[in-house]
Amino acid sequence: MAERAVIERMVANEADMAYRRRVITIFEWLDPQDDDRILDGGCGRGFYLKFIRHTCSAELAGAELDYPVIEVARATLNGEPGITLVNASLYGLPFPDGHFDKAILSEVLEHVPDDVAALECVRRVVRPGGLIAITVPNANYPFWWDPINKTLETAFNTHIQRGVLAGIWANHVRLYTPDELRSAVEGAGLEVLAERAFTHHSFPFIHNIVYGFGKTALEAGVLPQNVAAAADRFNVEGERGGALNPVNIGLRLFEWFDRRNVMDEPAGRATVNLCVLARVPTA
Repeated sequence: MAERAVIERMVANEADMAYRRRVITIFEWLDPQDDDRILDGGCGRGFYLKFIRHTCSAELAGAELDYPVIEVARATLNGEPGITLVNASLYGLPFPDGHFDKAILSEVLEHVPDDVAALECVRRVVRPGGLIAITVPNANYPFWWDPINKTLETAFNTHIQRGVLAGIWANHVRLYTPDELRSAVEGAGLEVLAERAFTHHSFPFIHNIVYGFGKTALEAGVLPQNVAAAADRFNVEGERGGALNPVNIGLRLFEWFDRRNVMDEPAGRATVNLCVLARVPTA
C-alpha cells in the first residue's frame, strides 16, 4: 500500500473529512499495485483515478454516465498514461468478463435505481477473487452533518434532494443502513470481507458549506486563484497557500471538530459513511 503519509498529503486540502476517510479506506482495502487493472465505477471527475495514478502505474478505467462530468475528467486527466474513460452506466460497462482485479464504487450505489443489478454488472467485469471497495451514505447520519434534512426527516418524514440545501440526500435515490448495504452486496453474489463506518463529529452544516456553496463557487471560477488552488481536490502536490489562506483557515476549523473521529466507529453510532469490502467468489 502507498505510504499513509503520501495518501494523507494527497487529501490534505480536502474540506470533506468523510471524503478523506473514504480515500484512505479505499487505498487500504484495495492496495493498488503496478500490475493491477482497476475500475472506478461512477468515476465522476476522476479524483480516485488521479490519486491512484499518483501512487502507482496500474491500468485504470473510469466509467461515468453523466457526459459533462466525464468530459471534465477527460480534460483533467489528459495526458495521464494508462487511463481509459468511458461514458457508460454501471448497467452497460463495455469491458470483458473478469477484466479487472479491483473496482471502486464510492458514493455511487445510492444514485442508481437497482443497486443489486448494478453490483451484478460490476461483479461481471471483476475476476474471481477480485475486490470491490464500496462506500455509501449512512441513513443514520449525524445531525450536524446535515441539520436541515435530519430535521425534515424527523418532523415531516421528507427531505430535500436537489439544490444547495440538498445535503446528504443530493441526487440520491436512497441512503443505507448496514443491513441494507450488506443485503445488496450479498444479493449480487458477492462476499463481504470487511465493513466500516466513519465520521461522527463534524462542523455544523459542513455538507452544505463544502458542496452546496464551496464546490459551486469553485466550479464557477469565481474564487481568487490562491483560494481555488487551496480548495482543488486535483491539486495533489501543488501550492496550497499559507496559513492565512481562507480555505486553510476553514480546514483547521473543520479538522478541530473532526479530531475525535476514528476510522471505524462503534456499531449503531451515527456516521456519514458505511463501507464494505467485497470479493467476487472464486467458485
